[in-house]
Amino acid sequence: MKQLTIVGAGWAGLAAAVAATQAGWNVELFEAASMAGGRARSLTQSFAGKPLDNGQHVLIGGYRDTLALMRTVGLDPEALLKRIPLDMRFADDQGLHLSNWPMPLNLLAGLARASGWTLKDKASLMQAAWSWQLAGFECEATMTVAQLCEASSLTPRVKTQLIDPLCLSALNTPTNESSATVFLRVLHDALLGGAGSSDLLLPRVDLGALLPDACLHWLRSKGASIHLGTRVSAAQVEALQHAASTHSAVLLACPSWEAARLTVDMAPQWAYACAELAHTAIATVYLHCKDVGFTGLRRPMMALHSDAQAPAQFVFDKGALSQQHGLLSAVVSAYSAERDEVTEQVHDQVCEQLALVNVEVIQTVVEKRATLACTPMLDRPEPFVAKGLWACGDYICGPYPSTLEGAVRSAQHVVTQIGQVAHGQRLR
Repeated sequence: MKQLTIVGAGWAGLAAAVAATQAGWNVELFEAASMAGGRARSLTQSFAGKPLDNGQHVLIGGYRDTLALMRTVGLDPEALLKRIPLDMRFADDQGLHLSNWPMPLNLLAGLARASGWTLKDKASLMQAAWSWQLAGFECEATMTVAQLCEASSLTPRVKTQLIDPLCLSALNTPTNESSATVFLRVLHDALLGGAGSSDLLLPRVDLGALLPDACLHWLRSKGASIHLGTRVSAAQVEALQHAASTHSAVLLACPSWEAARLTVDMAPQWAYACAELAHTAIATVYLHCKDVGFTGLRRPMMALHSDAQAPAQFVFDKGALSQQHGLLSAVVSAYSAERDEVTEQVHDQVCEQLALVNVEVIQTVVEKRATLACTPMLDRPEPFVAKGLWACGDYICGPYPSTLEGAVRSAQHVVTQIGQVAHGQRLR
């Protein structure tokens, strides 16, 4: 029997465990926290009888592997995710939103009705999109998204109202620092990935119910051994790695800093590369609107005009999504301020831009190392650590940024590689 020990039950670890189980491996899964999900998990705190999350995650229709994983463990993505065509409109209705039509008709229709955009704005985006497609959605590896916008002659309004929030939501890195190569790759999958690929998929349930709980249930039903609330030491990993054979392996599916701690003695160069990775933070401010007659926002997700004093880029209506009436969640990507300061700023920003008055702060959740800083030429660690020891996750070398899809794809790819080694095949 092939034996795979997985350290970490975030979305990467869960995806790896499912893929390995399907491939005939006997899986033992360890997670230091008391619940699975990693940086996309439910919290013990609740509102209206339902859990809050550690952040507001949004999927897109092009996340084919994540959606397939949900179906594998018995979930129905269409029931758990509210699907809407890409909509980046603000409270004043300015901005772009696409129709539920095939590409490029959806983009043409969206541009035709983009409120507040001039003909020059619309033409600049159409010309840029056409040039990106002609170039195969590729560019110089050293280029930032800001440089891409300048080279593509995008107008300031298009950059501010579309590219900036898109880049922050996808890469969690400001446009003047983020990799244009990775940004274009995400755009390619969203725009050219088939019908519905650019749709936004907004969770209707808490993050635990969205995937982790079902994965744990599925894995247990298949005989996997799961140990929540169990921290694995470096000595234990080293012992497992030394005992590894052709038909056994260890897979680190924990965050990069934890992987570095566990491997510093076994693979110091690899551990150093993990420890040196820069991360960016995300803050989610939960607000309760108590205005008389408030029945929710006009749309379940709305863009916010943001700057240094108004840092949130999006606000979500949890009443429309998860029946938590009056609850709003505002997201600050690439967060850098103090918690109290950003809470006050977001509260005032939401009240001003959405014309709300009686709004109470429920909680501010900060993930200090939410994602990689997705900069140009980023040197990400390889999945192979040492003989019998591997790693997966959204920080491992791969085409996607630190997204749920990136974590799932990394896990599935590495499990395939481990299987090839077990069968004496050359890695591809």
